Amino acid sequence: MMRSCLFIALLLLTCCVSEGWSAEVPAASATVAGTAAIRLQLDAPAFAPEKIKVVIYLPPNYNTAAAASRRYPVLYANDGQDMPAVDLQATLARLYREHAIEPVIVVAIDMLSDRASGYGLSDRVASRSLVGGSRIGPIGTRAQDYSHWVATMLVPYVDAHYRTRRSVRDRAMLGWSLGALNAFNLGWEYPDVFGWVGAFSPSFWLAADRSNVTAIEHTRLVQGMVDHGPIRAGLKMWFAVGTAEETSDRDGNGIIDAINDVQDVIEGYRGPDGFHARGLKQLGYTVNLDYARHPSRDTDVALFLLQGGKHNQTSWKQMLPPFLLWAYGKH
Repeated sequence: MMRSCLFIALLLLTCCVSEGWSAEVPAASATVAGTAAIRLQLDAPAFAPEKIKVVIYLPPNYNTAAAASRRYPVLYANDGQDMPAVDLQATLARLYREHAIEPVIVVAIDMLSDRASGYGLSDRVASRSLVGGSRIGPIGTRAQDYSHWVATMLVPYVDAHYRTRRSVRDRAMLGWSLGALNAFNLGWEYPDVFGWVGAFSPSFWLAADRSNVTAIEHTRLVQGMVDHGPIRAGLKMWFAVGTAEETSDRDGNGIIDAINDVQDVIEGYRGPDGFHARGLKQLGYTVNLDYARHPSRDTDVALFLLQGGKHNQTSWKQMLPPFLLWAYGKH
Protein backbone atom coordinates (compact mmCIF):
# COMPACT_ATOMS: atom_id res chain seq x y z
CA MET A 1 0.00 0.00 0.00
CA MET A 2 2.70 2.45 0.99
CA ARG A 3 4.73 1.66 -2.13
CA SER A 4 1.68 2.36 -4.23
CA CYS A 5 1.11 5.69 -2.47
CA LEU A 6 4.73 6.74 -2.96
CA PHE A 7 4.59 5.73 -6.60
CA ILE A 8 1.47 7.83 -7.15
CA ALA A 9 3.10 10.76 -5.37
CA LEU A 10 6.18 10.57 -7.58
CA LEU A 11 3.97 10.40 -10.63
CA LEU A 12 2.13 13.50 -9.42
CA LEU A 13 5.43 15.26 -8.86
CA THR A 14 6.31 14.71 -12.51
CA CYS A 15 2.92 15.97 -13.66
CA CYS A 16 3.05 19.03 -11.42
CA VAL A 17 6.46 20.15 -12.60
CA SER A 18 5.43 19.83 -16.23
CA GLU A 19 2.43 22.10 -15.63
CA GLY A 20 4.18 24.76 -13.58
CA TRP A 21 3.09 23.35 -10.23
CA SER A 22 5.38 22.05 -7.50
CA ALA A 23 4.77 19.19 -5.11
CA GLU A 24 6.23 17.44 -2.12
CA VAL A 25 6.51 13.66 -1.86
CA PRO A 26 4.48 12.42 1.15
CA ALA A 27 6.31 11.38 4.27
CA ALA A 28 6.54 7.66 5.00
CA SER A 29 4.05 8.09 7.86
CA ALA A 30 1.42 9.62 5.62
CA THR A 31 -1.02 6.70 5.81
CA VAL A 32 -3.39 6.41 8.77
CA ALA A 33 -6.05 3.70 9.00
CA GLY A 34 -5.80 3.04 5.26
CA THR A 35 -6.23 6.69 4.23
CA ALA A 36 -3.24 7.96 2.24
CA ALA A 37 -2.20 11.60 2.58
CA ILE A 38 -0.29 13.24 -0.26
CA ARG A 39 1.32 16.59 0.52
CA LEU A 40 1.69 19.24 -2.18
CA GLN A 41 2.90 22.82 -2.49
CA LEU A 42 1.01 24.61 -5.25
CA ASP A 43 1.69 27.85 -7.05
CA ALA A 44 -0.81 30.67 -6.65
CA PRO A 45 0.35 33.62 -8.78
CA ALA A 46 -1.60 36.20 -6.76
CA PHE A 47 0.27 35.16 -3.60
CA ALA A 48 3.76 34.62 -5.05
CA PRO A 49 6.32 33.88 -3.80
CA GLU A 50 4.23 32.10 -1.15
CA LYS A 51 3.05 28.66 -2.18
CA ILE A 52 -0.13 27.14 -0.85
CA LYS A 53 0.24 23.85 1.01
CA VAL A 54 -2.38 21.22 0.31
CA VAL A 55 -2.87 17.69 1.62
CA ILE A 56 -4.89 15.24 -0.47
CA TYR A 57 -6.50 12.53 1.66
CA LEU A 58 -7.36 9.54 -0.52
CA PRO A 59 -10.00 7.02 0.56
CA PRO A 60 -9.08 3.40 1.37
CA ASN A 61 -8.31 1.17 -1.63
CA TYR A 62 -7.98 4.18 -3.94
CA ASN A 63 -4.73 2.79 -5.39
CA THR A 64 -5.90 -0.81 -5.77
CA ALA A 65 -6.70 -2.47 -9.06
CA ALA A 66 -10.24 -3.16 -7.87
CA ALA A 67 -10.93 0.57 -7.57
CA ALA A 68 -9.02 1.67 -10.67
CA SER A 69 -12.14 2.88 -12.47
CA ARG A 70 -13.98 4.29 -9.47
CA ARG A 71 -14.53 8.04 -9.12
CA TYR A 72 -15.16 9.93 -5.89
CA PRO A 73 -16.85 13.08 -4.60
CA VAL A 74 -14.45 15.73 -3.28
CA LEU A 75 -14.53 17.68 -0.04
CA TYR A 76 -12.38 20.83 -0.04
CA ALA A 77 -11.51 22.24 3.37
CA ASN A 78 -9.93 25.45 4.61
CA ASP A 79 -7.50 25.43 7.57
CA GLY A 80 -5.96 22.19 6.43
CA GLN A 81 -3.28 22.51 9.10
CA ASP A 82 -5.99 21.74 11.68
CA MET A 83 -6.91 18.32 10.27
CA PRO A 84 -4.82 16.35 12.81
CA ALA A 85 -6.40 18.36 15.65
CA VAL A 86 -9.95 17.65 14.48
CA ASP A 87 -9.11 13.97 13.84
CA LEU A 88 -10.07 14.00 10.18
CA GLN A 89 -8.36 10.72 9.24
CA ALA A 90 -9.49 8.83 12.32
CA THR A 91 -13.06 10.10 11.88
CA LEU A 92 -13.14 9.08 8.23
CA ALA A 93 -11.69 5.67 9.08
CA ARG A 94 -14.36 5.04 11.71
CA LEU A 95 -17.20 6.09 9.45
CA TYR A 96 -15.83 3.91 6.64
CA ARG A 97 -15.60 0.91 8.99
CA GLU A 98 -19.21 1.49 10.00
CA HIS A 99 -20.21 1.79 6.32
CA ALA A 100 -21.86 5.06 7.32
CA ILE A 101 -20.53 7.28 4.52
CA GLU A 102 -19.41 6.82 0.96
CA PRO A 103 -15.69 7.19 0.21
CA VAL A 104 -14.58 10.77 -0.44
CA ILE A 105 -11.39 12.53 -1.50
CA VAL A 106 -10.56 15.34 0.95
CA VAL A 107 -8.47 18.29 -0.22
CA ALA A 108 -7.23 20.15 2.87
CA ILE A 109 -5.80 23.61 2.16
CA ASP A 110 -3.46 25.09 4.76
CA MET A 111 -4.14 28.69 5.70
CA LEU A 112 -2.09 31.43 4.11
CA SER A 113 0.60 33.15 6.15
CA ASP A 114 -1.88 36.03 6.55
CA ARG A 115 -5.02 34.08 7.38
CA ALA A 116 -7.25 37.10 7.88
CA SER A 117 -6.58 38.43 4.38
CA GLY A 118 -7.57 35.33 2.41
CA TYR A 119 -10.44 34.01 4.50
CA GLY A 120 -13.22 36.45 3.73
CA LEU A 121 -15.91 37.39 1.26
CA SER A 122 -15.85 38.44 -2.36
CA ASP A 123 -17.98 39.71 -5.21
CA ARG A 124 -17.22 37.41 -8.12
CA VAL A 125 -18.99 39.54 -10.73
CA ALA A 126 -17.14 42.72 -9.72
CA SER A 127 -13.93 40.75 -9.10
CA ARG A 128 -13.30 42.40 -5.75
CA SER A 129 -13.03 41.51 -2.09
CA LEU A 130 -15.73 42.51 0.38
CA VAL A 131 -13.71 43.73 3.33
CA GLY A 132 -15.05 43.91 6.86
CA GLY A 133 -13.63 45.33 10.05
CA SER A 134 -12.65 43.59 13.27
CA ARG A 135 -10.68 44.12 16.47
CA ILE A 136 -7.61 42.73 14.70
CA GLY A 137 -7.98 44.88 11.60
CA PRO A 138 -9.55 44.39 8.16
CA ILE A 139 -10.76 40.90 7.22
CA GLY A 140 -10.76 39.53 3.68
CA THR A 141 -8.55 41.98 1.78
CA ARG A 142 -7.35 39.10 -0.45
CA ALA A 143 -10.54 37.04 -0.39
CA GLN A 144 -11.21 37.56 -4.08
CA ASP A 145 -7.74 36.29 -5.01
CA TYR A 146 -7.99 33.29 -2.70
CA SER A 147 -11.55 32.31 -3.64
CA HIS A 148 -10.77 32.66 -7.34
CA TRP A 149 -7.69 30.45 -6.94
CA VAL A 150 -9.60 27.71 -5.14
CA ALA A 151 -12.51 27.68 -7.59
CA THR A 152 -10.68 28.18 -10.88
CA MET A 153 -7.21 26.72 -10.31
CA LEU A 154 -7.24 24.23 -7.44
CA VAL A 155 -10.47 22.46 -8.41
CA PRO A 156 -9.40 21.93 -12.05
CA TYR A 157 -6.00 20.70 -10.84
CA VAL A 158 -7.57 18.13 -8.52
CA ASP A 159 -9.98 17.02 -11.25
CA ALA A 160 -7.08 16.59 -13.67
CA HIS A 161 -4.90 14.53 -11.32
CA TYR A 162 -7.36 12.44 -9.32
CA ARG A 163 -10.36 10.26 -10.09
CA THR A 164 -13.02 12.75 -9.08
CA ARG A 165 -16.69 13.00 -9.85
CA ARG A 166 -16.77 16.35 -11.56
CA SER A 167 -20.32 17.58 -11.11
CA VAL A 168 -21.31 20.43 -8.83
CA ARG A 169 -23.36 18.10 -6.63
CA ASP A 170 -20.19 16.09 -5.92
CA ARG A 171 -18.11 19.01 -4.60
CA ALA A 172 -18.33 20.43 -1.08
CA MET A 173 -16.50 23.23 0.72
CA LEU A 174 -15.82 23.11 4.47
CA GLY A 175 -14.34 25.52 7.00
CA TRP A 176 -14.48 26.81 10.56
CA SER A 177 -14.43 30.33 11.98
CA LEU A 178 -13.02 32.67 9.29
CA GLY A 179 -12.45 29.56 7.18
CA ALA A 180 -16.20 28.90 7.42
CA LEU A 181 -16.90 32.47 6.33
CA ASN A 182 -14.86 31.80 3.22
CA ALA A 183 -16.42 28.36 2.71
CA PHE A 184 -19.82 30.05 2.58
CA ASN A 185 -18.40 32.61 0.15
CA LEU A 186 -17.13 29.90 -2.18
CA GLY A 187 -20.49 28.17 -2.24
CA TRP A 188 -22.44 31.41 -2.65
CA GLU A 189 -20.22 33.04 -5.28
CA TYR A 190 -19.29 29.84 -7.16
CA PRO A 191 -22.46 27.71 -7.15
CA ASP A 192 -21.36 26.37 -10.52
CA VAL A 193 -18.37 24.79 -8.74
CA PHE A 194 -19.56 23.83 -5.24
CA GLY A 195 -22.91 22.25 -4.43
CA TRP A 196 -22.47 21.75 -0.67
CA VAL A 197 -21.14 23.97 2.12
CA GLY A 198 -20.17 23.06 5.68
CA ALA A 199 -19.60 26.06 7.96
CA PHE A 200 -18.58 25.45 11.58
CA SER A 201 -18.72 28.50 13.88
CA PRO A 202 -18.88 30.83 10.87
CA SER A 203 -17.72 34.42 11.38
CA PHE A 204 -21.00 35.93 10.20
CA TRP A 205 -20.45 38.87 12.56
CA LEU A 206 -18.25 40.48 9.90
CA ALA A 207 -19.65 43.92 9.11
CA ALA A 208 -18.73 46.91 6.98
CA ASP A 209 -19.38 49.34 9.83
CA ARG A 210 -18.58 48.40 13.43
CA SER A 211 -19.01 51.86 14.95
CA ASN A 212 -22.00 50.81 17.08
CA VAL A 213 -24.44 47.95 17.62
CA THR A 214 -27.00 49.26 15.14
CA ALA A 215 -24.35 49.75 12.46
CA ILE A 216 -23.14 46.18 12.91
CA GLU A 217 -26.66 44.78 12.71
CA HIS A 218 -27.35 46.74 9.51
CA THR A 219 -24.06 46.10 7.69
CA ARG A 220 -23.28 42.43 8.34
CA LEU A 221 -21.76 41.37 5.04
CA VAL A 222 -23.11 37.83 4.73
CA GLN A 223 -26.59 39.06 5.62
CA GLY A 224 -26.28 41.61 2.82
CA MET A 225 -25.11 39.01 0.31
CA VAL A 226 -28.10 36.82 1.07
CA ASP A 227 -30.54 39.74 1.11
CA HIS A 228 -29.49 40.69 -2.41
CA GLY A 229 -29.92 37.08 -3.56
CA PRO A 230 -30.96 35.43 -5.75
CA ILE A 231 -31.30 31.83 -4.65
CA ARG A 232 -28.45 29.56 -5.75
CA ALA A 233 -30.50 26.65 -7.02
CA GLY A 234 -29.22 23.33 -5.73
CA LEU A 235 -26.80 24.75 -3.16
CA LYS A 236 -27.08 22.99 0.21
CA MET A 237 -25.64 24.41 3.43
CA TRP A 238 -24.92 22.93 6.88
CA PHE A 239 -24.15 25.40 9.67
CA ALA A 240 -22.89 24.39 13.11
CA VAL A 241 -22.47 26.60 16.18
CA GLY A 242 -21.55 25.85 19.79
CA THR A 243 -23.93 27.10 22.46
CA ALA A 244 -20.99 28.31 24.59
CA GLU A 245 -18.85 29.96 21.92
CA GLU A 246 -19.08 33.38 23.57
CA THR A 247 -21.12 35.52 25.95
CA SER A 248 -21.62 38.56 23.70
CA ASP A 249 -25.24 39.46 22.98
CA ARG A 250 -25.29 42.70 20.96
CA ASP A 251 -29.05 43.15 20.81
CA GLY A 252 -29.80 41.83 24.29
CA ASN A 253 -32.27 39.20 23.07
CA GLY A 254 -30.79 36.42 25.20
CA ILE A 255 -29.10 34.62 22.29
CA ILE A 256 -25.34 34.81 21.88
CA ASP A 257 -24.14 36.56 18.74
CA ALA A 258 -22.48 33.45 17.31
CA ILE A 259 -25.88 31.75 17.09
CA ASN A 260 -27.93 34.87 16.36
CA ASP A 261 -25.81 35.86 13.35
CA VAL A 262 -26.31 32.45 11.74
CA GLN A 263 -30.01 32.42 12.56
CA ASP A 264 -30.41 35.84 10.93
CA VAL A 265 -28.70 34.61 7.77
CA ILE A 266 -31.05 31.63 7.68
CA GLU A 267 -34.33 33.21 8.79
CA GLY A 268 -33.86 36.86 7.92
CA TYR A 269 -33.51 39.90 10.17
CA ARG A 270 -35.89 42.62 11.27
CA GLY A 271 -34.61 45.26 13.67
CA PRO A 272 -36.57 47.36 16.16
CA ASP A 273 -36.03 50.38 13.88
CA GLY A 274 -37.77 48.69 10.96
CA PHE A 275 -34.59 47.73 9.10
CA HIS A 276 -34.93 44.27 7.60
CA ALA A 277 -32.95 41.87 5.42
CA ARG A 278 -34.04 38.65 3.81
CA GLY A 279 -32.58 35.33 4.87
CA LEU A 280 -32.11 32.06 3.05
CA LYS A 281 -35.63 31.03 4.01
CA GLN A 282 -37.12 34.09 2.29
CA LEU A 283 -35.15 33.28 -0.85
CA GLY A 284 -36.88 29.90 -1.03
CA TYR A 285 -34.49 27.50 0.72
CA THR A 286 -36.06 24.81 2.88
CA VAL A 287 -34.71 24.97 6.44
CA ASN A 288 -34.06 22.64 9.39
CA LEU A 289 -33.23 24.72 12.48
CA ASP A 290 -32.73 21.73 14.80
CA TYR A 291 -30.51 19.25 13.00
CA ALA A 292 -29.12 17.90 16.29
CA ARG A 293 -32.53 16.47 17.22
CA HIS A 294 -33.86 15.98 13.70
CA PRO A 295 -30.89 14.95 11.50
CA SER A 296 -32.74 14.94 8.20
CA ARG A 297 -30.99 15.42 4.87
CA ASP A 298 -34.21 16.50 3.18
CA THR A 299 -33.80 20.28 3.53
CA ASP A 300 -31.53 22.73 1.72
CA VAL A 301 -30.22 24.37 4.90
CA ALA A 302 -29.52 22.81 8.31
CA LEU A 303 -28.44 24.33 11.62
CA PHE A 304 -26.66 22.09 14.14
CA LEU A 305 -26.25 23.45 17.68
CA LEU A 306 -23.52 21.73 19.68
CA GLN A 307 -24.51 21.88 23.33
CA GLY A 308 -21.63 23.32 25.35
CA GLY A 309 -19.58 23.72 22.19
CA LYS A 310 -16.93 26.43 22.13
CA HIS A 311 -15.00 28.25 19.43
CA ASN A 312 -12.14 25.76 19.24
CA GLN A 313 -10.80 22.65 17.56
CA THR A 314 -12.24 20.35 20.21
CA SER A 315 -15.76 21.44 19.28
CA TRP A 316 -15.09 21.39 15.53
CA LYS A 317 -13.88 17.81 16.00
CA GLN A 318 -17.32 17.00 17.45
CA MET A 319 -19.10 18.78 14.59
CA LEU A 320 -17.18 16.86 11.93
CA PRO A 321 -18.94 13.44 12.13
CA PRO A 322 -22.51 14.79 11.82
CA PHE A 323 -21.42 17.01 8.94
CA LEU A 324 -19.84 14.07 7.10
CA LEU A 325 -23.00 12.02 7.66
CA TRP A 326 -25.08 14.89 6.28
CA ALA A 327 -22.89 15.33 3.21
CA TYR A 328 -21.90 11.72 2.47
CA GLY A 329 -24.19 9.48 4.51
CA LYS A 330 -25.41 6.27 2.93
CA HIS A 331 -28.76 6.27 4.70
